Amino acid sequence: MSTLILLRHGQSVWNESNQFTGWYDVELTEQGRAEAVDAARVLTEAGIEPDIVHTSLQKRAIITADLCLEAMDRLWIPVRRSWRLNERHYGDLTGLDKAATLARHGEEQLNAWRRGYRTPPPDIADDNPYNPNVADAYAGLPAELLPKAECLADVVERLLPYWYDTIVPDLAHGQTVLVAAHGNSLRGLAKHLDDITDDDIPELNIPTGMPIRYELGPDFRPVERRPTLDRALDPTAAAAAAEAVANQAKG
Repeated sequence: MSTLILLRHGQSVWNESNQFTGWYDVELTEQGRAEAVDAARVLTEAGIEPDIVHTSLQKRAIITADLCLEAMDRLWIPVRRSWRLNERHYGDLTGLDKAATLARHGEEQLNAWRRGYRTPPPDIADDNPYNPNVADAYAGLPAELLPKAECLADVVERLLPYWYDTIVPDLAHGQTVLVAAHGNSLRGLAKHLDDITDDDIPELNIPTGMPIRYELGPDFRPVERRPTLDRALDPTAAAAAAEAVANQAKG
């Protein structure tokens, strides 16, 4: 049996201001930094010590992992990073206020963009001031792999090769693996692990800064079937925080 920990980054400045973030690189708030440190406390109290960490290329996930490891005195363990763990690319919604987008486009359209499994938002415009595609982090990424917008199905498609090729081998070596990433990349991974249907995945919300533990069998599937948020080390707090995530578009 192997242990996998999923950790969404702590609150970011655009979480706080209720903006679509996606691939745009933003800092953590002070609350977000505190959430990262508190995640370390929760893991320590549960007797969990990561052996290796995987993060996206985005600093809110990277800093969350660093703060968590520092609080656990485990900054020395290996860390691997990949764009395949990035947040969902929100296209031309990037930078927009969620409540204002609701008022402009209506609840049905916003829900389709925000929660529809196969409905991507409009492609990022070249003149969008928050266009993340020009960042140095992606300069070496082939043009055919660099998205202009993504639905969750796209995230699952680009995430799973990294899961099978990089994370699973670490688990196979008996290592406790921490994946510090984002709401949608972790939703995509949870969809795969928990066999969540396309129709049900819109209801899953991953809260910031709250570790979720999977015990995986030899097939790298959960040894017991449970709702994803019941796997949180503090399921009551996770459920309340997830409800807040669900209501973000309402401002």
